[in-house]
Amino acid sequence: MTPQQRIRLARRHAGCSQAQLAKLVGVMRSAVSHWESPLAKNPSMKHLREIALATGVQFEWLATGRGEMVTTRDAELDAVAAADALLVEDPVEQRLLLAYRAAPVRARLAVVELIEELAMQRTGRPRPAGRSARGLDAAIVA
Repeated sequence: MTPQQRIRLARRHAGCSQAQLAKLVGVMRSAVSHWESPLAKNPSMKHLREIALATGVQFEWLATGRGEMVTTRDAELDAVAAADALLVEDPVEQRLLLAYRAAPVRARLAVVELIEELAMQRTGRPRPAGRSARGLDAAIVA
């Protein structure tokens, strides 16, 4: 089964029209139509995740075709969504990470540079080698 067929099957499984799925995922209806067409490009990982959440299917199945389309109740209780796992125990660090993730891509560089500058002022340690503002900017924009 192709990725396009899995997207269509997931949408139908959820009982959604293309317009309804588009609204749930935050895209135009034409994007859903495009994702389901035979010669289309695949949606981004972010959109695949949103499709899986909106339709109630497993992300792995939707992205790769492996595994079950829908999980059992026991598997749901045991599973931790890797995309949502923060793996951070410090509440302040968690707040920082959530703020970074919520920031627009172009603003993230400023957030990182601000934190590095504050850390440098407090600790007296210079910014790590190879982490110049220009290098980070190129990595973020790319």
